Amino acid sequence: MTYSADFRDQVVKNIKQKDMSIRQACVFYNISKTTLQRWLKDPSIKLTRNKPPSKIPNEALLKDIEQYPDDYMYERAQRFNCSKSGIEAALKRLGIYSKPQNQVRDCDG
Repeated sequence: MTYSADFRDQVVKNIKQKDMSIRQACVFYNISKTTLQRWLKDPSIKLTRNKPPSKIPNEALLKDIEQYPDDYMYERAQRFNCSKSGIEAALKRLGIYSKPQNQVRDCDG
């Protein structure tokens, strides 16, 4: 769950002004100790992920797309031993949102 920047700032400000312990603040605001410690270091909201993908490597997925350009997500999921939604998230991470569609040609005659 993502908390708003205003809420994060308010919690950090109240801890520093009131000299609350982290444990007291966690109980009062109903948030975890880890979350609060992270906010004390940097209260900004993270928009990107620092961790590289672990289940579906980007290079392997791109190679799979080259080899099997017309496959469905469930077929890729079987090859990578993961879920269809996992493949969908990996494709989104790479900026691939749909298969390229075949162009329709006009035929005269």
